[in-house]
Amino acid sequence: MEFDFLEPVNDGILKFVSTLSSQELGSKIVFHTQDQFPDIDKINIAIIGVLEDRRNINMVNEVNLNAVRKKLYSMFPGNWDASIADLGDILAGDAVEDTYFALKKVASALIKKKVIPIVLGGSQDLTYAMYRAYDDLEQMVNLVSVDNKFDFGKENESVSANSYLTKIIIDEPNNLFNYCNIGYQTYYNSQEEIDLIEKLFFDAYRLGEISNKIALAEPVFRDADLVSIDLNSVKSSVSGNMISFEPNGFTGKEICALARYAGISDKVTSFGVFNHNSTTAESVIIAQIVWYFIEGFHYRSKEYPFGSRTNYLKYIVPLEEEELIFYKSDKTERWWIEIPFEVNGSNKLKRNTLLPCSYDEYLAACGQELPERWWKAQRKNAL
Repeated sequence: MEFDFLEPVNDGILKFVSTLSSQELGSKIVFHTQDQFPDIDKINIAIIGVLEDRRNINMVNEVNLNAVRKKLYSMFPGNWDASIADLGDILAGDAVEDTYFALKKVASALIKKKVIPIVLGGSQDLTYAMYRAYDDLEQMVNLVSVDNKFDFGKENESVSANSYLTKIIIDEPNNLFNYCNIGYQTYYNSQEEIDLIEKLFFDAYRLGEISNKIALAEPVFRDADLVSIDLNSVKSSVSGNMISFEPNGFTGKEICALARYAGISDKVTSFGVFNHNSTTAESVIIAQIVWYFIEGFHYRSKEYPFGSRTNYLKYIVPLEEEELIFYKSDKTERWWIEIPFEVNGSNKLKRNTLLPCSYDEYLAACGQELPERWWKAQRKNAL
């Protein structure tokens, strides 16, 4: 059984939770213990630790999530009604590939049960295993990475925290429909890598773009299936990471806002936070990131692709060579733009017929400006 890969939550955490008040989050969590395993059919969100860091040479401490769990479970929940379980940890296997296999199986089983895994690493190459969890679901995957680097590597290089994206792009089965980077810092990425992002019709937003207008990221997360956060995208003065010091990055408020956008997205089915050094200081921001993701989950509105278009206002914008069709939700006032995919016999792409967008993109279209993400989506479908 897939869940046999999971070790129970350690007794120290269980003892800590037993001292919490009934109002604190830890008292409302179901735990995987030596005596019982949570009923997967009765939970909405599953927290999983993965104690694997061998493919990140910058991580100097052994992965330990006790401080993260203590910080998270001593917080107070919002007005939440979802059932949350801590399923314990996946231990590092004899080989790194063994850990990947275990995480893939666990994440896939949870996603099939419509349970969202929140994966706490460990190094960010675990994103590759989470991506492979979608292999059995017969769907295309949109990956959003909050990261200061693109994590490209050489074609024959082993998967690592700094090269996993190449493996995702070239490995079969190739289920990746779109990749978007949020928060890259130009001096950490070669011009060839930046050009490759454009060539593949992927999306990327510089740190300054998002910091100046955080709402730019909301439509991106609304179209994501898998979200991976590299803690190195957060400035060290906020995260407390003084081992691989980052003077620039997202603030605590910004990274928590991005986590909330990921949680509120009706499409996001898995979420991970990686590349921390298991310090007590870092555990605080990680716990808050997870808290905000769960908070966002409780405000999901079940709109597209779940809702009917009859609940949307339709706007037609004529351009010189195109006619763009926008939809606005009368419930949340969020916007989508129609992508007129050609019929090509593939069921995988039917779910992408509406692309989340912003009101600003609608206004730009009214000014005869073709939305860049719409154009890229069209080009990817034509490949």
